[in-house]
Amino acid sequence: MRTGTPARVGQYTALLTYLVFLAFPFLWLVSTAFKPPRELGSLHPTWIPKDPTLDNFRQAFDEQPLLHAALNSLLAALAAAVVAVLIATPTAYVLARRRTRLAKAVTGCVVVSQAFPFVLLIIPLFLVLKNLRLINSVPGLVLVYVVWALPFALWMLAGYVRAVPPELEEAAAVDGAGRVRTLVSVTAPLLAPGIVATALFAFITAWNEFFFALVLLKTPEKQTLPVVLTHFIGAEGVADLGPLAAAAFLATLPSLVVFALIQRRITGGMLTGAVKS
Repeated sequence: MRTGTPARVGQYTALLTYLVFLAFPFLWLVSTAFKPPRELGSLHPTWIPKDPTLDNFRQAFDEQPLLHAALNSLLAALAAAVVAVLIATPTAYVLARRRTRLAKAVTGCVVVSQAFPFVLLIIPLFLVLKNLRLINSVPGLVLVYVVWALPFALWMLAGYVRAVPPELEEAAAVDGAGRVRTLVSVTAPLLAPGIVATALFAFITAWNEFFFALVLLKTPEKQTLPVVLTHFIGAEGVADLGPLAAAAFLATLPSLVVFALIQRRITGGMLTGAVKS
């Protein structure tokens, strides 16, 4: 116990430090969103606003079409998450269960594709969307988001598939279940946490994405929320700090709410209920 206590204290200290590091930007953002202009310009900033106000939120909605931009982001993020999961789930199952050279080659390409930066991909994607006449459209942006999310979604779901014992599928086959019945009744429920986690990843990635939306969407009424947030920065690079913080705070809420609603499903045991009764 004596030798284990210092190590445990060190672990908890490192964890607490990491949590503070992660929480500091968000807490400071919330504090800034409720501060009046006088406190924002103070030389001695405080954590808790002395005179909290909602004027920053009112000004943010008056200056920019935040609700319309949020709707564009929501539609793009939801569509990208659903399409990415529908494509990645059966593909990941085949890659995980078929240990062929082709499957290994595809898996290798999926991993390597994650090394390509945004700038390298934007030109070919722009040309493809131009030929498809999808430039400056939300469906075109969804297509880009699906392409960008698919490699990681495949890699992530393949890991969940490998964690499902093949013996469960073999037992279902012995009991007389066909291939489709086995996949639907046995494998799919066990993959639910992985599917939910993958959908969450695709949703948050699309919701927060800025670069592709900036390049592909030119019409103001089609721009997403991250792009609209840049409008709070003036031509000389001076930010309207209060409304910007308020709008950015509102933009982070959907991701936090989605994660809070499904985090139990993600962390739940994958093999719960796998034992036959």
